[in-house]
Amino acid sequence: MRTNDAAGRVRAKRLPREVRERQILDAAVGVFSQRGYHAASMDEISEVADISKPMVYAYLGSKEDLFAACIRREATRLMEAIADGVSGAGDRPDVQLWHGLRAFFGFVGEYRDSWQVLHRQASAQGGPFAQELLDMRRRAVSLVAALLLNTADSEAATLHADAMAAALVGAGESLADWWLDHPEESAGAVAARLMNLVWMGFGNLVEGQMWQPPK
Repeated sequence: MRTNDAAGRVRAKRLPREVRERQILDAAVGVFSQRGYHAASMDEISEVADISKPMVYAYLGSKEDLFAACIRREATRLMEAIADGVSGAGDRPDVQLWHGLRAFFGFVGEYRDSWQVLHRQASAQGGPFAQELLDMRRRAVSLVAALLLNTADSEAATLHADAMAAALVGAGESLADWWLDHPEESAGAVAARLMNLVWMGFGNLVEGQMWQPPK
């Protein structure tokens, strides 16, 4: 029995660094999401990850460093999901935007702990984590602005694209935060709400005119 235990520990030590870091980050995202930054402890994170606390520090640094690493990883995963959704959506700007929104809310729905950390926890902490959130928002605004530039003549699009993209990203974040408290809604339904608000406007919506994705 002792021989088997020792062999197991040796095999565990031989895990690649990226695998260890993924284990730690997965555990940290879950703990930070449930406990919040201040209440979360490195002891609990190491226990959930099944990695000793000294090893957690060795791989990803202090609690502050670990939280920042969680924000960076989840923000990257979110942006990659959106970019992948848009890339296969064809040439129509409205369909590209629809697929981007579906990808965004699909990610939030599948990885609610990630969104909790990215939006609620990181936003509440501010300080050294504010730059991480700002970088994510800038990337999102740039992506949406590029889509909007395809919807009008170049002069009008250039004038309004950045401002409208910033408004859309802010609305998406707020709606995703609302969705955390209303999980009975599907990702598609939430995405359709924002798509219609953006593409059709309040005026058309109150008159019952709805945007529909192509069949």
